[in-house]
Amino acid sequence: MSTVETSRSGSVAVVRFGEPPVNSLGLATRQALAAAISAAIADPGVSAIVLAGRNGTFSAGADIKEFATGGMITAPNLHDVIALVAGSPKPIVAAIEGTCLGGGLELALGAHYRVAVATAKVGLPEVKLGLLPGAGGTQRLPRLIGVENALNVILSGEPVPAKLFAGSALFDALVNEDPAGAATTLAAAKAGELAGKAPPRARDRSAAGPLVEPLLGFARTTAGAAYAAYPAPLKIIDALEAAATQSFEDGLATERQLFAELMVTPVSRALRHAFFAERAASKIPDVPESTPVRPIASAAIIGAGTMGTGIAINFLNAGIPVFLLEVGKEALDKGVARIADTYAGQVKKGRLKPADAEARGKLLTPTLSYDDIGGADIVIEAVFEDMAIKEKVFTTLDAVMKPGAILASNTSTLDLDRIAAVTKRPGDVVGTHFFSPANIMKLLEVVRGKATAPDVLATTMKLARTLKKTAVVSGVCDGFIGNRMLEQYLRQALFLVDEGADPAAIDAACEKFGFAMGPFRVSDLAGNDIGWHIRKRRALEHPDVVYSKIADKLCELGRFGQKTGGGWYDYKPGDRNAYPSKVVADLIAAHRQAIGVTPRKVSSREIVDRLVFALVNEGAHILAEGIAQRASDIDIVYLTGYGFPVFRGGPMCYADEIGLYAVALRMRELARNPYGDPGFWTPAPLIERLAASGGSFNSAGARP
Repeated sequence: MSTVETSRSGSVAVVRFGEPPVNSLGLATRQALAAAISAAIADPGVSAIVLAGRNGTFSAGADIKEFATGGMITAPNLHDVIALVAGSPKPIVAAIEGTCLGGGLELALGAHYRVAVATAKVGLPEVKLGLLPGAGGTQRLPRLIGVENALNVILSGEPVPAKLFAGSALFDALVNEDPAGAATTLAAAKAGELAGKAPPRARDRSAAGPLVEPLLGFARTTAGAAYAAYPAPLKIIDALEAAATQSFEDGLATERQLFAELMVTPVSRALRHAFFAERAASKIPDVPESTPVRPIASAAIIGAGTMGTGIAINFLNAGIPVFLLEVGKEALDKGVARIADTYAGQVKKGRLKPADAEARGKLLTPTLSYDDIGGADIVIEAVFEDMAIKEKVFTTLDAVMKPGAILASNTSTLDLDRIAAVTKRPGDVVGTHFFSPANIMKLLEVVRGKATAPDVLATTMKLARTLKKTAVVSGVCDGFIGNRMLEQYLRQALFLVDEGADPAAIDAACEKFGFAMGPFRVSDLAGNDIGWHIRKRRALEHPDVVYSKIADKLCELGRFGQKTGGGWYDYKPGDRNAYPSKVVADLIAAHRQAIGVTPRKVSSREIVDRLVFALVNEGAHILAEGIAQRASDIDIVYLTGYGFPVFRGGPMCYADEIGLYAVALRMRELARNPYGDPGFWTPAPLIERLAASGGSFNSAGARP
């Protein structure tokens, strides 16, 4: 089937383009589109042309896979097609519905007139890839809606309803339905009005104005502070300044130059990597998309604590009825109240309509009896992280749940295969590791046990999309992907404290690198007792693993973090700011003296290298063992669940950017430090292999 089809309505040629699902403007579509437009221009029986997308959408933009292959510059490139449209002697009307984003909007801006469904979404999201609109978007849009509005659209990168620009030169008509029909009528009328005269072009309008200079100056100051790590916003402002101060041709040349400069920045490479990585994470090589899935019309959650109620909210938000089970009425009532308070808060902030909050609340059925939940399609256990407790729960679930129900565990570290083994249906068991707060955090680690059935895995991945989660598949190991790597990160953080770095200095170095929060602020937020419990278990199971004792000593004082008013920092009631603690300072000083360590000055570079390369080295082991399907999955886990800086693309992408030869060299340098666990800094075999061959984690050669 051709990517472009042309039909006639009287003397108007209607050119429909694209292929599902988003009508991206790849080379094949551009070639066919250019040919169809050229044919219509040359046809004496055609007086005007309508451009419309297929499948209820206009176009989501360029095919960004071409960025990696160079296909985007192959003629006819998008500039060529837009120039053909803008230069047509016959009026061309863009009929917009669904989404009209990026290069799709730039194509529409090249048309002489635009008709849109009022609810259609328009936008220029290139900033999210560390780029700017590179096919005239920064030059045409401000000429149609003004520099200030264009600045807001392009810097935010968010799609907005077409109706927002009613009355502007962006749209000649807004309709409720059938934009192609309305565009055809408009095209015929304009052909008659013009009577052979050249149709109007966005390029012939002016974006200049007396307030543009101070507006852009203010925008530069604001963007420089808010997006210090991102070069695209400031270059977007430069491009908009060119639109207001230069001729259209000169402004277009400036835009192209700025786009080319951004394309080669590490930030844009990282953001493009993250874009593709998120889409790749949903693909499981031995579970094709055609795998049948089980229906999920109802769910049950075991445990009404913070995690259990957060998980329940995800299902309620998706319109899926939920049974919430607890063993005691007081705990159950607290859980129900927590859910109600969450919705009340959203209503108060205007994020949720009262009627919607009420409707979601009605989907919740609290219960104290396992007998009530047996008919649910999926049950998720969210009880305390203790194997004996989880085994008891799953033994009960095996007895009460209907045949075909999915039995899921929210375990964050424990052996899923051991949990599944207490049931008579291990194929129905899967791990669903939500991240706290579960109703907010985007990441879902889907843990695949050795017996997990393909349809169970496929159903869980589909469910993740329904719950608006980014799902990453992990194999079974202690801590799975995220927490297994985190353990090494935290071990190094604690060794650094022993050696002389204070928690606040370590946090500051990490946050300057770009982490959302440093390790000690995160531990206080999550609860230091969680890590304490894991270390106790690990000490029994792996007595050879060396840990600093400072975190255990902190927990022995009852300093579990924000929830107890003190952890690595002090906290005040109703105030989540972290304050230096004399108790902790004294504890650390006494600890160093007890272990015979004279504190030394630790540089910010050493702090960051030790923490980040601890993640990288363990990630390399995880990849080689097949626990993660691909290196980019590891990056997605850390970008969406652990606050790793997005502009660095994830730990494995960051290591690739530095170069694995340099990473291995730095690890050997770190191994010279006799304190802690020098043996850890032996580069993983995968790193050694890739460093020797000049490969990278995210190249084909990195796949184990």
